[in-house]
Amino acid sequence: MTLLETRDLTKEFGGLRALDQVNIEIERGELVSLIGPNGAGKSTLINCITGLLEPTRGEITYNGNDLIGLEPYEITQLGVGRSFQTASIFPELTVRENIQVASFTTEHGSFSVNFHRRRDSYGDVQDRTARILDTIELEEEADMEAQDLPYGDKRRLEVAIGLATDPDFMFMDEPTAGMSPAETNMTVNLIRDLLDDWGMTIFLVEHDMDIIFGVSDRIFTLHQGEIIAKGTPDEIRDHPAVREAYLGGEEV
Repeated sequence: MTLLETRDLTKEFGGLRALDQVNIEIERGELVSLIGPNGAGKSTLINCITGLLEPTRGEITYNGNDLIGLEPYEITQLGVGRSFQTASIFPELTVRENIQVASFTTEHGSFSVNFHRRRDSYGDVQDRTARILDTIELEEEADMEAQDLPYGDKRRLEVAIGLATDPDFMFMDEPTAGMSPAETNMTVNLIRDLLDDWGMTIFLVEHDMDIIFGVSDRIFTLHQGEIIAKGTPDEIRDHPAVREAYLGGEEV
C-alpha cells in the first residue's frame, strides 16, 4: 500500500527551480533512502512534504490525505515524524523531560494539555516515554540534562523526540553525521529496531553509502532537483547516471 506519494512536485525560489517535477512513492513498512550531492534539493523535498515550505505546484498525499496547505503540526498529527540534521533538543530539560514534552503534544491526538494534572498522571505518556528510553538505550541517562549528553546521545535523543510524536512514518535527516564508528553502529541498530519492532516506515537521507546500501529497500537519487534514478541498492549501485552525478563515476 502506498503511504506517501508526490506527483510532479516542483519548488521554485525566484528563478531557481530547486525541485523539478519530483515523483516518489513509498510503501508502508519500507525503508527508502534519498541520496544526491549537496544542493541537489534533498532538504527542500523534505521541507515541502513536512509543511515547512509550500510547493510551487504539484501534489503530496500521505495515507490518502492531501498535505498541501497543512501546517507542520497538522502533518505531525497525521503520523509524520522527523529528526533533523542538527540535534533539536531542550538542553536544560532532562532526557526524560525532552521525550515527555513531545509526547504531551500528541496525547490523545491533540495538542491540548491539562497542566493542572500532574505530569506523572498521564499513563500513556509515561508508557511511551519508557519504551522510547529503552529503544534508544538511554535509560541510565534519563535524568541527566540533555546539554550534558555526549554528541551521539544527543542525536539519538533527537530521534527519540521524533518517536514521541507517535509517528507511523519517520524522516531521518543524516542521523549519523559527525558520529564515531561506535555511535554510528548504535544508530544503524536503532534504525533497524524502528523497522522491525515499531513497524515504522522510514525515509532516510544519509551520506554514508555503506549505511545506505546496507539498510535500504529502495533508493531515490536526486540531482539538480530531479529524480534521475530509483531502484534497489543493487540497481542504484550499478546505475551509470548515479555514479556520475553522486559517486564521481566510481564503482562502489
